Amino acid sequence: MRKHFFGKLLTGVLTAAMMFTFCGCGAADTSGSAGSDTPAASTADDSLKKVKDAGKFVLGLDATFEPMGYTDENDQIVGFDIDLAEEVCKRMGVELVKQPINWDTKEEDLNGGRIDCIWNGMSVNASRQETMNLSEPYMKNAMVFVVPADSDAKSMDDLAEAKIGVQNGSSAQEILEASAIASTMNEQVLATNVEALMQMDSGLVDAVFLDSVVAEYKINADQKDWKILPDGLEEEEYAIGFRKNDAALRDEVQKILGEMKADGTVEKIASEWFGSDVTTIQ
Repeated sequence: MRKHFFGKLLTGVLTAAMMFTFCGCGAADTSGSAGSDTPAASTADDSLKKVKDAGKFVLGLDATFEPMGYTDENDQIVGFDIDLAEEVCKRMGVELVKQPINWDTKEEDLNGGRIDCIWNGMSVNASRQETMNLSEPYMKNAMVFVVPADSDAKSMDDLAEAKIGVQNGSSAQEILEASAIASTMNEQVLATNVEALMQMDSGLVDAVFLDSVVAEYKINADQKDWKILPDGLEEEEYAIGFRKNDAALRDEVQKILGEMKADGTVEKIASEWFGSDVTTIQ
């Protein structure tokens, strides 16, 4: 009887120990799970840390958007946005990498990690607000029609049936196609604003619909005999686009731009490109 009693007692002790061990392991496995008060480390925003650890900040642009970011005659990528970004990177302690991209697939390049931001006079619109983490707008812009100086067109109404060039994938294309003249115009979708303006110079299109910033810069810098029609379609703003979850990186760039505005650096850079500080940076 004693042997049987101690056998039962030993079995009970072993069973209790096994249950304790099992429960303890289960509790450890659930820590940091979706139901835990402490989020898993993989969900943390390490976007700024990644850039600083890599020692470089990769800026995506189509490299054709004068004067914001474009390739000059020496095959160097330059522009107003580039000068701003260079100073931001200097203060952040990293190298600026200027990465040309296809504007039509910019979101794929951003979300795929090929670039850290899109910074190239990118207009703010509803779809970009939905898919990106945008900076505060840093410049205002208007969408306008440019025609040769000898054109008979005096306003947008005179462009019915006209061949109108516009950059593919741009906000200008979206605005133009949603406008009142969309049903009557002959839209010519081209790869870049530069190509569209060259086609207008060659007589292949009658007008180009694009950003006023680009139009005014090209007319003045290249001494072109073009005119901007008085009635554009929409005003808009430029912002920098980051991945949706990259708040830390976005906020750091925004903070540095504010510091640059306060100490006069933004005004100095803007004046070199536009003659005055045309930005809306706070």
